[in-house]
Amino acid sequence: MTRLTVREAAERAPQGWVSLPGVLRTRLRTGSFAAGLDLVNAIGAAAEKADHHPDLDLRYTHVDVTLSSHDVGGVTGRDLRLAATVNELAAAAGVALEPAGAVLVEWALDTPASSKVLPFWRALLDAEERDGEVADPSGRLPTVWFQESGSEEPRQRWHPDLWLDPALVRARIDAALAAGGTLVSDASAPRFWVLADPEGNQVCLCTWQERG
Repeated sequence: MTRLTVREAAERAPQGWVSLPGVLRTRLRTGSFAAGLDLVNAIGAAAEKADHHPDLDLRYTHVDVTLSSHDVGGVTGRDLRLAATVNELAAAAGVALEPAGAVLVEWALDTPASSKVLPFWRALLDAEERDGEVADPSGRLPTVWFQESGSEEPRQRWHPDLWLDPALVRARIDAALAAGGTLVSDASAPRFWVLADPEGNQVCLCTWQERG
């Protein structure tokens, strides 16, 4: 089974799904726990029939659905097919997809010595190494990746990466600026923008655009 790039997944995903690193994700706005449970059961039955199982996070008013083919470490055609099935089940239940709820946060550590510090974070988080990153197999914790940097001080050692639907970027930037933040750089947009809070702590706002 061929693993799709984040761009290929975005271009081929059904309406309402967001392409994030290694996964497709959406939020189903069920409105109640009972409706969410019914939909989870329906998705579970369809997934069992397809022998391809999503991660489902049932909350009081919504269900978050995450699709990935763990055997290849990313999104494949199986995930696209199951996403289409989820859309059909949601439509039949009168439930809307809410891409704005489909976000992903990673943490980046600026370091000149990733090979030295990676084992510590892998052990501390009880995680595993994947392509030079530290990832939680259960998906409960954010992925930690290591950004090569010089050793000069001062430097911001940690920064979060916020991945979201490209359609939401402008509104998020405007809201952050209105809340006292600054736009540090848009030189790499639309791959990512760098923003900072009023104290100068930086964050990267990332999308799948212009990525392989």
